[in-house]
Amino acid sequence: MDDISAKETTTIKHYEHNADAFWSGTKDHDVSQNIKAFLAALPKDKTLNILDFGCGPGRDLKHFKSLGHVPIGLDGSPTFCKMATQYSGCPTLNQTFATMTLPFEHFDGVFANASMFHVPSSQLLNVLNKLHQCLRPNGILFTSNPRGNAEGWQGQRYGHYQELEGSKAFLEQAGFEILTHYYRPEGKPQEQQPWLAIVSRQIPR
Repeated sequence: MDDISAKETTTIKHYEHNADAFWSGTKDHDVSQNIKAFLAALPKDKTLNILDFGCGPGRDLKHFKSLGHVPIGLDGSPTFCKMATQYSGCPTLNQTFATMTLPFEHFDGVFANASMFHVPSSQLLNVLNKLHQCLRPNGILFTSNPRGNAEGWQGQRYGHYQELEGSKAFLEQAGFEILTHYYRPEGKPQEQQPWLAIVSRQIPR
């Protein structure tokens, strides 16, 4: 098993072993600010094809479906995919981020909420290129990740933490332009806002 596979496999096993606890701890999280920012950048009065990248047990899939859109989930955890489909009624792709295969120019938007930071730096450009290709021209990529300047293990989970400039460099190299960004949670000093959210637009090649 190569280093990338080991990082993904170990991280996925962590979620597999803690699936019920993860769901209990996150199902009531308020991510309305992120969903609002994502949808605000997309066409209105249109049924949207949305990829929920790292969908987990399906909380956001169900919400997007309730708004009349057509979401599909993607997650490396087989248990999460089963939970997500049962909870949301939406299809899911059980694929790892590094090896995923996605349809060309199929999605209007990709919603990557609290998931992209699990991609090692050595694979991030590869993953972003795949997301660029799966988006329709001028499609929207939303990311929200814990910020920082470190990469490595936290327990059994691998994380790659970036600030805005580092994130911007990867996004621009993959053919995205940042439309807006903000820090979370709202209403706190920036040093108390550990999350960085970015709304980017795909630039057609």
